[in-house]
Amino acid sequence: MDNKLLILAGGASSRMKKSLKKIDLPRSVAQVAAQQHKSLIPLGAEKKPLLIRLLENAIAAGYHKIYIVTAPNQTAFQQALDRHAESCKNVTIYFAVQHTPKGRDKPLGTADAVAQTLHQYPDLISGEFSLCNGDNLYSIASMQQLLKHRKAPHAMIAYAQSTLNFPASRIARFALLKMDSNNNLIQIIEKPQMEELSTIQKTGKESFVSMNLFRFSGRLLLPYLENCPLHPERDEKELPIAVEQMINDHPKSLLCYPRHENVADLTSAKDIGLF
Repeated sequence: MDNKLLILAGGASSRMKKSLKKIDLPRSVAQVAAQQHKSLIPLGAEKKPLLIRLLENAIAAGYHKIYIVTAPNQTAFQQALDRHAESCKNVTIYFAVQHTPKGRDKPLGTADAVAQTLHQYPDLISGEFSLCNGDNLYSIASMQQLLKHRKAPHAMIAYAQSTLNFPASRIARFALLKMDSNNNLIQIIEKPQMEELSTIQKTGKESFVSMNLFRFSGRLLLPYLENCPLHPERDEKELPIAVEQMINDHPKSLLCYPRHENVADLTSAKDIGLF
């Protein structure tokens, strides 16, 4: 069975769109940023979108099939792939659509997006797959690391806070990871308080956070995606909550690979100039 499968679950572009007025961008870039998903914004001298750069890294890491999660009627993604067909010639790409339930004005969150993808492509349930954000540029080495043989059914990359080029206020929006002596995940704290991060720093120990680069067994993860409770404030099914419930029921089932490197991130308009 081919388990070199990857799901790209692109987050919402709301923060990007809200920040566009705070920075001066070329008109062509600003138009794409305002109208399309942030992973499709042309970046750098090559005007190559982050989506294409991420696909190139995934292909170089050895992934054979990639599943891109979109909202309905997102033809812009296919158009971007057509424009950069040479970059994607050695991989099979599928689209999964996250549908919004009746009675809601927004989707149900990332955990729901992944669950819908698994149901649309049942082969993902019977094997393993990697999962990452569609708006972060992960290194080839980090994506390869998840393909290593291990005893635990799940894995993730744990990024050292000290090597991420983000301010503490932004780190506080990530999930803080707590691991045992063998790097098994024992707790995932979504959007930790600044005081908690400061307390760890005062001890002199390295703190590790999630940048949402995972490896999962589809069969073992799916029930936790489906039964994930809605976040009381954001009213969405959030992946860290599903993961924490899973490791509470199955201790030592998720192995963390610590890495000391930065991850290029495309959250707000000011990040566009970093590429």
